Amino acid sequence: MKEVKITVMRIARYDDLIERYERPLIHACDMEEGQVFISKDGCRPEGFCESAWGVMESFVRELAFGGGYFYEDWMKDPFSAMISCNDGFRPVSFLLEAAK
Repeated sequence: MKEVKITVMRIARYDDLIERYERPLIHACDMEEGQVFISKDGCRPEGFCESAWGVMESFVRELAFGGGYFYEDWMKDPFSAMISCNDGFRPVSFLLEAAK
């Protein structure tokens, strides 16, 4: 089984939506751009956001088992994926890459 590198590529923040709809959260997201996590055996890395993992777990496991080619010709590297968490106030984009 391959390791999968998970890199935080971009963190967006929609303050207007936060102000209008969200109840204040102390630690909504502790990710930082450029931060790297390694998934071993298709498992969630220690300290990785459970909510974000729920969105990407199937992609990570597919890559860990040697799969790829998601949605036909979606990614230039077929053994990678660009996945975003489901936080509508501060979405985080992650690049998933299978070890070569």
